[in-house]
Amino acid sequence: MSDRVRTPRRRRLLMCPPTYFSVDYAINPWMVPGRPVDRPRAVRQWEALVGVYRSLGHRVEFADPVPGLPDMVFSANAATVVDGRVLVSRFRHPERAPEASAFLSWFTGRAFTEVTTASHINEGQGDILAAGRVLLAGTGFRTEPAAHDEVRRRLGRPVITLRLTDPRFYHLDTALCVLSDTEAAYYPGAFDRAGRAALESLFPDALLATREEAGRFELNAFSDGRHVVLPSTADRLATRLSGRGFDPVGVDMSEFRGAGGGAKCCTLELEADRPGGARDDGARTGRTRPNGTRTDRTRTDATPPGTTRTDAA
Repeated sequence: MSDRVRTPRRRRLLMCPPTYFSVDYAINPWMVPGRPVDRPRAVRQWEALVGVYRSLGHRVEFADPVPGLPDMVFSANAATVVDGRVLVSRFRHPERAPEASAFLSWFTGRAFTEVTTASHINEGQGDILAAGRVLLAGTGFRTEPAAHDEVRRRLGRPVITLRLTDPRFYHLDTALCVLSDTEAAYYPGAFDRAGRAALESLFPDALLATREEAGRFELNAFSDGRHVVLPSTADRLATRLSGRGFDPVGVDMSEFRGAGGGAKCCTLELEADRPGGARDDGARTGRTRPNGTRTDRTRTDATPPGTTRTDAA
């Protein structure tokens, strides 16, 4: 057991209730149209995840779900947010394309410093993950390589390209979890040779997951630097995380696996506190946008639209 003391960084998160969640089409290998979806169970699991985040001290805000857009619950794909700048996603598949305008409306109604929509196919934090000052950028199935240069220019951070090669792991966040600024867990078999070499250089002491673990979405996890929210069935990975001083927090997101998602897919990170409490990567209250309008920060403790109130898991 590690004696390292880890300090969590509080996060501001955006989530979208699974009010219309279903599997109506197939855009990844996990999706089988017509497979029964227990929507009330999905809502309960999602609400429990919200409760976990709140119990850990994170602030959660909510986007309104839109009828006909069953994958809006996977809000991580909506955008990439760095230092208050927002790059709204451009989805590869037409089934999800309308989500971009719904999330764009949410962002432009808040006090972010700059909000733009990607010119190239870019599926947000599904494929763009921050590790300290560096952005890890996935490609191969969804996000285009050209989007990586746009991310670098728009968001002002160095970008490291990682090519995914296994269609089961179609987004970076299905094969890799950033645990802290300098630590990660990932499944090597999801990446090409260059990607594996880059990851070995960046994270020489990484936790390496098996194909079976990754296939159970155990890497589709959220970390605040101390707590790691991951599937409640991830016993082996949880034990290894504990051995390094992390606190695993198990959640049941099994209803979402049939659509190819898990806890991280349902969680878009908007900002984090720096050590000592100063804000990082977030919106500023009452900032004037280029069109001259002014916005104020919204409540973060409101009940999710279309759901009942949840306080703790």
